[in-house]
Amino acid sequence: MGEIQRSHHKAEEKCHLLLRKNQSIGEVLHKQTELEQSNYEIRLRATIRSCRFLLKNALPFRGHDETEKSNNKGLFIEILSLIREDNEKIFNVTLENAPKNEKLTSPTIQKDIVNCFSKEIIKSICDEIGKDVSGILVDESSDVSKKEQMTIVLRYVNRLGIVKERFIGVVHVLDTSSLTLKAAIDTVFSNNLTIDQVRNHKIFIPLI
Repeated sequence: MGEIQRSHHKAEEKCHLLLRKNQSIGEVLHKQTELEQSNYEIRLRATIRSCRFLLKNALPFRGHDETEKSNNKGLFIEILSLIREDNEKIFNVTLENAPKNEKLTSPTIQKDIVNCFSKEIIKSICDEIGKDVSGILVDESSDVSKKEQMTIVLRYVNRLGIVKERFIGVVHVLDTSSLTLKAAIDTVFSNNLTIDQVRNHKIFIPLI
């Protein structure tokens, strides 16, 4: 093989290293992928916990200044910072320690998580109603930007005989005609309920 520094000797050494399972390229890449996946799950759980707290207490997410030098970055970032304060695992993979394209703090990510919560809540309400009937209350109003929006509330009696009213959501509509409102209601009901289960529904439309 010649001297240690000769190319043949180096090639043989690399071959021996490659044949060792713990030092093979595939094994190293597999371990790296597992670590990245584990870090991503820790980061995602922390983000979901922050969103859940804000939703439960009906608090705003965003702040006016979310830069690193800001003293108040908004409730979402501040709560996430609080969660990781005494947890080294979360601290090491979130905010400034997370990959730049995988921080999970963007408004889009927050909205996706909120939508997931919304779907799960509506699903639990529909499971509680089951095959029974329910009433629907619909109210329409315009917001400060003059956009028409419709609120939907379900009223039903649960298995214990208790009357409940559950807020389903706010839907933006182009106008307040009956066809437009019905189409919006059908869209909301498309995944979990059917309009056939609705009894004695009322639609309140303000005159002003």
